[in-house]
Amino acid sequence: MGLKQLSSRDVIGQFFEALEAATGVTWIPRVSMLFPSNQQFENYKWLGFSPALRRWIGERQAKSLRVNGVTIENLLYESTLGIDVDDIRRDKTGQIRIRIKEQVDEAISHWATLLTTLIQNAETVACYDGQFFFDTDHQEGDSPTQKNKLTATEYGELNVATPTNPTANELADVILKMIQHLYSFKNDQNRPMNRFAKEFLVMVPVGMWGNAMQAVTKANLNTGTGVRDNPLMGSGLRIGVESNTELTWTDKLAVFRTDGNAKPFIRQAELLDGASQAGDESLGIQVQSIAEGSEEEFKNNQWLFGIKASRNAGYGYWQHGVLAQLS
Repeated sequence: MGLKQLSSRDVIGQFFEALEAATGVTWIPRVSMLFPSNQQFENYKWLGFSPALRRWIGERQAKSLRVNGVTIENLLYESTLGIDVDDIRRDKTGQIRIRIKEQVDEAISHWATLLTTLIQNAETVACYDGQFFFDTDHQEGDSPTQKNKLTATEYGELNVATPTNPTANELADVILKMIQHLYSFKNDQNRPMNRFAKEFLVMVPVGMWGNAMQAVTKANLNTGTGVRDNPLMGSGLRIGVESNTELTWTDKLAVFRTDGNAKPFIRQAELLDGASQAGDESLGIQVQSIAEGSEEEFKNNQWLFGIKASRNAGYGYWQHGVLAQLS
């Protein structure tokens, strides 16, 4: 079917087809949980932890939701595509389909931008316990004071030859220590937090990606003076590596637990009328148009197709993430 035979309704159909087919950025659902929203602000009081089993003596001891939590405000975003009426007449179907898919891809990957901003600012912005997400003095309830921001002071393995270009051999030890540290976290009842963790995502700047991939996949590592067995192999852990091109880090990396019931970050999407319900990444995206017979067509010889989304992201469990500063 040529585009000259298409109406604006058909073009909107192509938008929704693209939304259904879009897969998004694969690390987004691994480190964040998505919640639908029906109001401007949502408050997440559940951050904190469920009570452990106790011997039943006397009455039940209920643990209530937190008085304070994380409040996330939905913010409005838009992207508008103009299609020239002459392109419709000249049957530029293939080119316009590409533009539609690119616009949808941008809308989906917008989640990655929101989450990257959180990760980038995590050393200076507070999470639910009032401390910075990556910090050295988290403490709540009966937990000890804990840190998820590490330096060579905590682990000598973080002192590498070239902090902006650590070797695969060095990174294997760094990643192992970061995961080890995640296992040490206690919840607000002083109980182990990550005892069942088996899946992790290592997020690195672009310059570290190649060596980080080798660090989690190669059975043998070059030490500079010989070869040794990779300590990450045979651990039973599933470790992925993501090069986040939007991060400005050069000598830092983060490890996130990805198999918990809760995640390090929260995504929130307001359910707008007529919005996409296709999947997590496209949830809440609304498509609108100004087309046939409109003033825009008369004045500017074009149809307009707009994507609209009301969404935001915020911090979840700091206990599922750890940052390492190499030196």
